[in-house]
Amino acid sequence: MAQEEDNGLGRYLKDRRGKLDPAAFGFPLTRRRTPGLRREEVALRANVSATWYTWLEQGRGGAPSVDVLDRISRALVLTPAEREHLFLIAQDRPPKAKYTVPEAISDQLQRVLDSLVSSPAVIRSAIWDVVAWNRAATLILSDYSAMEPGERNILRIFFTDPRIPNGMLDWEQEARFMVAAFRADVARAGASQATTELVAQLSAASPAFAAMWQDNEVASYGEGHKNIVTGVLGPMTLEYASFTVDGRPDLGLMIYTPASRDVASRIAQLVAASTY
Repeated sequence: MAQEEDNGLGRYLKDRRGKLDPAAFGFPLTRRRTPGLRREEVALRANVSATWYTWLEQGRGGAPSVDVLDRISRALVLTPAEREHLFLIAQDRPPKAKYTVPEAISDQLQRVLDSLVSSPAVIRSAIWDVVAWNRAATLILSDYSAMEPGERNILRIFFTDPRIPNGMLDWEQEARFMVAAFRADVARAGASQATTELVAQLSAASPAFAAMWQDNEVASYGEGHKNIVTGVLGPMTLEYASFTVDGRPDLGLMIYTPASRDVASRIAQLVAASTY
């Protein structure tokens, strides 16, 4: 009984295959005593031994490898969240991250951004491409709407736009922190290969970036404050917080909140007076 109670992996696998429609995979529906796929059918789809898969569900198959877990997750048509859960209960750790280009955000998520009238907010990918923003962000941070998609990279803007250093009170400190946080985000997302060209381009365009990248420092963005100077509103302090979009681990939400009511009021007035 104790072995059965401890076999969370086996229970999860049995539950997942029990929810699949055999007909959807070309398996006959006759002579089935229970719903879902049979063990041997899952084993066939995963290209593993039917005997070994049976042992796995019974809690005596040994620790499955990453490759086997990947094949089983595909055989059971697991969602990203279900696949992560499979790895957690089988290996006590999440699967290795694999970077994919993010899809467009939903209209609902865009409305969340737009509701933050006096707080600049953006949604960025794991490699810091800005994929969505609100009006305040275009007025206070950068006008992403005027850029080509390939130009909307936070690090690229920071190190190649000549206006950025003049708009910050502590550019070098902020630059070092951003490079360290970018390195950590890229590694966490398994996107190192996807950023090879970007890093090469920035290293060639900015000696400062090249030197900071060679330092190999890492940091977590989390939350903090940013001191900036805008041409219209002058100097201001913004507090920022970084969040992962639930269900979309490939996306991060950055919200910059005015550190005072006066700054919030000035940003709100600027947004109200502007048009797209």
